Amino acid sequence: MKLTLAFLFVSLAYTANAVPIEQREDVIYPRFIQFPDGDGVLHDVDLEDEVDEELLVGIAERNLYLLFTRRNPDAGQTLIINDADSIRSSNFNPNHNTVVIAHGWLSNQNTGINARIREAYLGKGEANVIVLDWRRLARSNYITAVRGVPAVGKGLGQFIRYLVGVTGARYETIHLVGFSLGAHLVGNAGRELDGRVARVTGLDPAGPLWNLNSNRINSGDARYVEAIHTNGAITGLGIGTAVGHADFFPNGGNSQPGCLTYICDHNRAWEFFAATVSYDHLVGRECSSSLQITLNTCRGGEFRMGNDDLTKFGQGRYRLSTRRRYPY
Repeated sequence: MKLTLAFLFVSLAYTANAVPIEQREDVIYPRFIQFPDGDGVLHDVDLEDEVDEELLVGIAERNLYLLFTRRNPDAGQTLIINDADSIRSSNFNPNHNTVVIAHGWLSNQNTGINARIREAYLGKGEANVIVLDWRRLARSNYITAVRGVPAVGKGLGQFIRYLVGVTGARYETIHLVGFSLGAHLVGNAGRELDGRVARVTGLDPAGPLWNLNSNRINSGDARYVEAIHTNGAITGLGIGTAVGHADFFPNGGNSQPGCLTYICDHNRAWEFFAATVSYDHLVGRECSSSLQITLNTCRGGEFRMGNDDLTKFGQGRYRLSTRRRYPY
């Protein structure tokens, strides 16, 4: 009896993970789910909760922009929109590439993603690393955060436009990177700038309330839009469908080697990305179908996942295999 039940459980698990990617488009999440904060702690979420409309008023004005460079790798300098002095007196160098990092739900400037990606960039070379702290919205209930993401993203886009105007930086030197809800946020920022920035990278873009959401990250948000999907299993934390010019599905895009929880799978997206900034070593094969992604039978052309190359461009869906531990 125990053997039969064990076999049934394994069969159901395999079937869930083997569902082709396109079928995720109409996923209906249960009303009550759990979603992690930036420290990996699960929180109960009611997807029919009330939206805090009062909080959303002027929410983009609460955005905090912190600049890190090789001259100040550990202590961020605050950049303020409509305050040119805050920018001119900072270490921002328009001759260096700029990367903006946006965290996810219930997170802030101190969340692990920010330090890991910042250290990868500054450990490699000169760069302007701007950490967006949007905690005022991010710490609200999940459905309010989802509703406010487009406005916060628009605010980020307006800040970048102002930054370019003050410093003379070029849009083709700007890369927007966001994790989970932050992925949709940077997509909206790129849209506010009419897709002129060089790259937008979505790290396991959030799934709940986004599958059919017109405000989700898409290929029109930058010259090149890339997504890395690591937890797109049915009712997983990440969106399971292709959203950019190029979409990568490491290890099939559902669960990751060395992970025992959805949280670990979800976070692997930014861990993978940081590793590729340092080593540029993870290479995918283009897939012609979702079944190929699931069965690991992709035989198309090779394309590197992640990295900091702002001239990069590719299209299609790609699968690759990684190791269990850094640098994967």
